[in-house]
Amino acid sequence: MSNRVAIITGAGSGIGAATAKRFVNDGYLVVLNGRTEEKL
Repeated sequence: MSNRVAIITGAGSGIGAATAKRFVNDGYLVVLNGRTEEKL
């Protein structure tokens, strides 16, 4: 269990999505936020 948490806004596409994927790959617990639930 990671004790590192990242909250990503705009995670449905573009830079936000890429950032979220990077944090997940680096072992963070990631909380996503975006306008469209389906994209998350």
